[in-house]
Amino acid sequence: MENYIVSARKYRPSTFSSVVGQKALTATLRNSISKERLAHAYLFCGSRGVGKTSCARIFAKTINCEHRTPEGEACNECQSCLEFNKGNSLNIIELDAASNNGVDDIRELVDQVQIPPVNAKYRVFIVDEVHMLTTAAFNAFLKTLEEPPSYVVFILATTEKHKIIPTILSRCQVYDFNRITIQDMVDHLQYVATQEGITAEASALNVIARKADGAMRDALSIFDQVAASTMGNVTYHATIENLNILDYVYYDRLTDAFLKGDVPASLLIYKEIRDKGFDSQFFINGLASHFRDLMVARDGSTISLLEASDEARKEMAQVASRCTPEFLYKAMDLCNNADLNYRTATNKQLLVELTLIKLCQAVSPSPDSGAGEGRLRPIPHQGTTPQHVQATPAAAQQQPAATASPKVAVTNEPVARYEPRNVPPPPATQRRATTLRAPGLSLKQTASASTDAAEKHVDRAAQKRTTPFTDEQFAAAWKAIMGLHPKEHLLVNAMRMASPVRVSGSAFSATVESEAIRDSIAQSYGTLISELRDRLANDEVTLEITLNKGQATSASLTDSEVYNYMRQKHAYLNTLIEDFHLTMA
Repeated sequence: MENYIVSARKYRPSTFSSVVGQKALTATLRNSISKERLAHAYLFCGSRGVGKTSCARIFAKTINCEHRTPEGEACNECQSCLEFNKGNSLNIIELDAASNNGVDDIRELVDQVQIPPVNAKYRVFIVDEVHMLTTAAFNAFLKTLEEPPSYVVFILATTEKHKIIPTILSRCQVYDFNRITIQDMVDHLQYVATQEGITAEASALNVIARKADGAMRDALSIFDQVAASTMGNVTYHATIENLNILDYVYYDRLTDAFLKGDVPASLLIYKEIRDKGFDSQFFINGLASHFRDLMVARDGSTISLLEASDEARKEMAQVASRCTPEFLYKAMDLCNNADLNYRTATNKQLLVELTLIKLCQAVSPSPDSGAGEGRLRPIPHQGTTPQHVQATPAAAQQQPAATASPKVAVTNEPVARYEPRNVPPPPATQRRATTLRAPGLSLKQTASASTDAAEKHVDRAAQKRTTPFTDEQFAAAWKAIMGLHPKEHLLVNAMRMASPVRVSGSAFSATVESEAIRDSIAQSYGTLISELRDRLANDEVTLEITLNKGQATSASLTDSEVYNYMRQKHAYLNTLIEDFHLTMA
């Protein structure tokens, strides 16, 4: 009875033409061999299971073949090919850098480089997982890698190209291997199934290919596992059950619930998924991938990005046609945020359920529902419409019919500016706006205030404010602004020292006695002039600050003088400064 050999070894490529998913790269290698234009060092890069080591062995066997075929393949009949196939060739040396990564291992390899080939033209050294070499080992390898004997060819393989030092990269011809596509994997798995006499459904092979994530070796290993569990009858349902894969039918059911806004159904489907033992983060990532597939399947120009069979693409396109692009973009964003917050969430189940509720409310929210960014609509009970939940009969009697329109129901409340405590009361023109933001505000008042604010904003954009004002009103506004910034001592002191006077119309000028005062006002000029214009309701107010180049008066204070004044006025500051060893910057 023959010993069983796993498919990953049994069907390992032995010629360039049998390498799966790397046609352009193998064609380049084959041409370089036929033209006898061989480099002394190659670096094969790519993810696991894409054929790096297999190509290195095929390349090594082919360059030493005595009777290559017209297609540039090894003949498998000459002495060199036979020795290689039996695994006893003295001209091909393989080194695993993961376990031989020290300086002594590289020195031993360098010593072997001096030995010429036996009954062959080249001696090939294949160094796998070369990124595992230590820095010292890399440095010990540099000289030999750059100028090896004429009969030596180095082939380095790595899954992490970024860990290779630049001096190594510059001495090699670099070949980047592609991830193997889903379709190429399915075709090869179908070939293996035919050779082994195994019945396999195309949909089952597609699931295996997706699970392998671009690695042919992983796909063959998974295929063996499923074939063993199903006794040679690889079906779709047996495959997803054996591999514990979440069936796309669940995602289609969820999508249908989202489009209908059916929150209870989506939560029950999620419970069903959890009861089957699926991890919630795995589920939310799968849901995000499903929305991504729907997005690319919705447009005929991008459906080719969907790695699936033609039949699966048609089914996906039918589901995608029911979804708007806005919904799909929002859905992917919500799922992505849930994935980012999953690790830090205390109640992970609640995080996922909240995401599902938001997805149900992401399709065409009604204007009067209160839905929006960061808001949730109430879940309507059976037989109750959202409008009934929103407004009770009592509220409907108190509110006029006009206020129920979408324009009034969607409120955009103005953001209130921060106002510190112990500040003099604002002018009469602002008291009405302050009372409108008071607690206990009715819906009607909020809608009216929002509408007034929006109309005033439009009016100001269309017409400049030019309300006349007196010098006393300007002085009162100036003083009020000083009261709004009690903690900005330098600015308040500078404003106190500067006494603006009217030059003409709405233009004012202030002459200060020191650069410190001028700079303090200049740093806050934008805020200062904006607040003056708001308080005086005049957009033509301007302020010019000039420096008195004469001798400074005793009233002008620099930063150091303010510092000393504060220490004299507040004795406790001296203790604080001494305890913390504070100094002026």
